[in-house]
Amino acid sequence: MSHRKQDVSMDFDYDLLIIGCGVGGHGAALHAVAGGLKTAVVEARDMGGTCINRGCIPSKALLAAAGRLRMLRHSDHLGITVGEIHFDRQKIADHAHTVVDKIRTDLTKSLQKLGVTILRGRARLKSNQAISLECEGNMQAVTARDIVIATGSTPFVPPGITTDGVSVYTSDEGVRLDRLPEHICIIGSGYIGLEFSDVYTALGVRVTMIEALDQLMPGFDPDISRLAARLLVKSRDIDAKVGVLAKKITPGTPATIELANGETIHADAVLVACGRTPDTRELGLAEVGIETRRGFIPVDERMATGVEHLWAIGDATGKMMLAHAASAQGIVAVDNILGKETFMDYRSIPAAVFTHPEIGTVGLTEPQAKAEGYSVGVVRTYFGGNSKAIAQGDTEGMAKLVYDKSSAELLGCHIIGPEASLLVAEAALAIANRAKIDRLARLVHTHPTLTEILDEGYKRAAAVF
Repeated sequence: MSHRKQDVSMDFDYDLLIIGCGVGGHGAALHAVAGGLKTAVVEARDMGGTCINRGCIPSKALLAAAGRLRMLRHSDHLGITVGEIHFDRQKIADHAHTVVDKIRTDLTKSLQKLGVTILRGRARLKSNQAISLECEGNMQAVTARDIVIATGSTPFVPPGITTDGVSVYTSDEGVRLDRLPEHICIIGSGYIGLEFSDVYTALGVRVTMIEALDQLMPGFDPDISRLAARLLVKSRDIDAKVGVLAKKITPGTPATIELANGETIHADAVLVACGRTPDTRELGLAEVGIETRRGFIPVDERMATGVEHLWAIGDATGKMMLAHAASAQGIVAVDNILGKETFMDYRSIPAAVFTHPEIGTVGLTEPQAKAEGYSVGVVRTYFGGNSKAIAQGDTEGMAKLVYDKSSAELLGCHIIGPEASLLVAEAALAIANRAKIDRLARLVHTHPTLTEILDEGYKRAAAVF
């Protein structure tokens, strides 16, 4: 039964109130309006949340500049030779700022055009259907039949690390590109650390990377991690220290990094890229009966919290900390609010690292598939054998398909190479539809295109059935 059909005798300010207007909150609001819900969003900071203001968007603007620089410097094989290349750090930073302003403005206008009420201030839950809204010292009570929590996350700073926003900082400050240090130490080798290392090395900065776990890019498929370590780290003369903890970092000129193995490093700047932590502490969750786990809000596959009328999406849940996953979760939550029982399918949600070359991944890695008990088959194909990649002189990288040998179902796809972020979308669709390898092998791909790297993989996997 739809929650909207309950409490019909009560008078609410809104059918749906969304706390937080990042990509997830925005997607939920648009879907709610389409479903006929009177909707409001609450935002304490900038509209668009972390992704648009301090994450995905500004970092991609910086990476666009890094990519152009790399392309210009490495075009000799195509018969193109350029002279000395100059860049203007401030103009690169200004470009990122301009892009953020435009997308944030467009997002806000899209909500206003559809009649979504935008409430500015910080929300705190008073019950499962009411909040208190604080704005510039003034308090306002707001009620809604259903409430979706979409407050996102903030950069995680481990104990022992002191940030000052100048010599030791997180990605929040890093995307502003206020200056270019001669030497930067990046703590963490996940997608945030890798993308920033791509930018910094393209701009001539010497990089040291410190990873506490025993391999670079933990969590990615091992084959992708190994190749990425060669293409994105070793080939760029990044000094990578793996399996060692940065136990203390002190800002200064230079900043000081003390490692657990007794080594001390000095650097002009330190970027702390150790993941993210949920922004849920000030919501009053305990008072309404929600017990968090390390700050994350437990939800089921419907995005319900277990407290009636309260839902949560995005980074605040810790389920899959990606902007597009948050948007998908928002749609699922709203569907269930409308009485349309819908569930999240996390396996089919792709992810990408926008380095040069890119990384695209979806579904299970080989170790994950084995841990879940599948009879795992693997096929690897390489851009070095792809006609389009050869023609454009961009042959570094591979695609790896993971499938179940018993059912022939595609379980995962992991790519490092040109346009990997786009190529992986085809595999995401296949996984969403639980497609079989033999059916995928019959797909016709345009020749010559990079998509044929998947075509080759499907056909090689199908040959064993």
